[in-house]
Amino acid sequence: MLTNKLLQRFFPFLAWFPVNSFILRGDLIAGITGALVLVPKAMAYAQLSGLPVYFGLYTAFVPAILGALWGSSRQLATGPVAIISLMTAAAVTPLAVPFSEEYIGLALLLTLMVGVIQFALGAVKLGTIVNFVSHPVILGFMNAAAIIIGLSQLDMLLGIPKGRSDSFLKDIWEMLGYLPQTHLPTLAMSVFALALMLGLKKIAILSKPSVLIAVVVTTLVSVAVGFEQKAAAKPEQIADPAVRELVVAYAQADKQINELTAEATAMAGRLRAAEKAGDARAAADLRHQIDIAKLDAASQQGHNKVRLAQIRKLNFERTRPADDQPALLHVQGKLPVGVESDGHEWHVKKIEKGELKLMGGGDVVGNIPAGLPSFRLPTLTLDAILSLLSAAIIVALVAFMESISMAKAMATKSKQKIDPNQELIGQGLSNLGGAFFQAYPACGSFTGSAINLQAGAKTGFAMVFNGIFVAVTLLFLTPYLYHLPKAVLAVIILLAVTSLVTPDALKHTWKASRVDGAVAVVTFVVTLLAAPHLDKGILIGAALALVLFLYRTMKPRVAILGRYTDGTLRDAAQNDLPASDVVTAVRFDGRLYFANVSYFEDAILNAVANNPNAPYVLIVGDGINDIDASGEEVIHHLVERFNENGVVVLFAGLKKQVIDVLQATGLWQQIGEKRFFSTAEQALERIYARAEYADLDDPLKPQPRSAILTPSGQHE
Repeated sequence: MLTNKLLQRFFPFLAWFPVNSFILRGDLIAGITGALVLVPKAMAYAQLSGLPVYFGLYTAFVPAILGALWGSSRQLATGPVAIISLMTAAAVTPLAVPFSEEYIGLALLLTLMVGVIQFALGAVKLGTIVNFVSHPVILGFMNAAAIIIGLSQLDMLLGIPKGRSDSFLKDIWEMLGYLPQTHLPTLAMSVFALALMLGLKKIAILSKPSVLIAVVVTTLVSVAVGFEQKAAAKPEQIADPAVRELVVAYAQADKQINELTAEATAMAGRLRAAEKAGDARAAADLRHQIDIAKLDAASQQGHNKVRLAQIRKLNFERTRPADDQPALLHVQGKLPVGVESDGHEWHVKKIEKGELKLMGGGDVVGNIPAGLPSFRLPTLTLDAILSLLSAAIIVALVAFMESISMAKAMATKSKQKIDPNQELIGQGLSNLGGAFFQAYPACGSFTGSAINLQAGAKTGFAMVFNGIFVAVTLLFLTPYLYHLPKAVLAVIILLAVTSLVTPDALKHTWKASRVDGAVAVVTFVVTLLAAPHLDKGILIGAALALVLFLYRTMKPRVAILGRYTDGTLRDAAQNDLPASDVVTAVRFDGRLYFANVSYFEDAILNAVANNPNAPYVLIVGDGINDIDASGEEVIHHLVERFNENGVVVLFAGLKKQVIDVLQATGLWQQIGEKRFFSTAEQALERIYARAEYADLDDPLKPQPRSAILTPSGQHE
């Protein structure tokens, strides 16, 4: 028995066994059903992350299997998701150009770091650390991220260019300037795909595979109409001298930027060696040279950004190539009379290594390498690790919160116990393993998990079968995806994130608590403004929530108590109850600790000052859940001060944890055990039992129990 428990601790999937054929058949059906939906979505999410689309399939393969084997939920589907894909792009884009080899290496490093953080937190049983990021913070972040994701797909939906900079909103604003250049065939494909998916979802039998059907149909349409048109050209093929000069200047500056960046990277390596050797002069000189190189590169990038914006606003007509002459590019409308064009309208998609990449049609997925992902080490450099560290922590926490929330939601239906620490280990291992097989950060998928649950998955074998189906796709089906329009992937993303925009939830949070509502709104606004640096939204939101929480605990509710008509003790101010001439009864609702002891002391002193004739003070402490050394010290001082002034302090309703502290410090004995009572009523009965108060008609005096209620239950 002990051996089995130990084995299941390290290999939790052993708990699935024995598995009968009925369960295995259900898991197989669930796995294939989920994979049919996952394959197109995985490619779409990879597009969102700034990686080639096949990286989405890689992320749906190894991480899915590892997450299922070592997680605690038997229905949770691990794989690429929209939020984490966007956060990956936000983390890596400032450090490298999307789709480049450097970008891919950094994305894999991010996956490795996320996996290490998650695994470490799970191993030391810190699964509850995610509670530091409150629900309002996640709510505000999710809504902002959903809007950012939707806006980020506009270029794909409309076939227009979009820049990438440190300001996402600025990029969107600049992109809107290209609206007149909307590629009508791309827009038509987007509308067609959207209408097709929405229509299929209304047909019960086709709703689940609606995305797959839409992918197949749009791919066939793309082939039939020749949706893709692309070509390459040299700058010298541009007929207009001014435009040719502009393109040449861009290409030369781009070459200089790459050289300066490579030079700065090499000098950074020499700088670390100089610092390690203790050569301060050489280190200072290298820092200066690195700064100069970065400034020169930034200057060139600024100029090139302006040049690229001008180039992208141009459309070209291309002549038909002659036998001995290459085709020429003429600015649209300036084709010489009598010269025949090839019938297409071309625009520059990008300029790479001095060559123009031209687009004359819609953008398609293109070649997807056939075969399973090969083993690849992530980029392991100190600079890269430090640059990605904060983003990795945020991605790790957000990914786990999304995973555990879905796992808990399913557990309520499947009656399964979820272990947050084991789930952290499972998610950590899925990313650790995925990092070495070209996967970007993965987490639990809402869509995939819901499909697993609905399809009747009973064990994690469903996700193992899911991963196997993805592997089959990579091995045999990738050639058929070449003509899939990227606009269709953008529509898939758009439909996937619409459920994340929840204004009603924001409104509900505001109604429940203005403070939490403010935190959600601030997180939402900061995330939008700081994009693509999404981690700032989470960090600022979490910090604000923590500060406001501390502020609220610094001033907990303090009530001066009076006797209500039904005999109970209630807030005198709220119920307009008269003060007592015998005792000042004060209730403190909150933990008594260093941040609010001054407020507690002032509240008690003010209450006594406002009722100076009362010889007793009763502190009702049934709302004090905890007390620290500062709280114990202030009680000590208050009792001493009141004793000197002839005021007797009594305590009622203190909880065991508070009494334990008072007894441990000796304050309980110093005050006197007779001054502590289980309830406020017992304390008041003892006070009014004294001869001098026995016949006094005082507002706080307890009424005889028979006088409080008549046998009929009516107040007398």
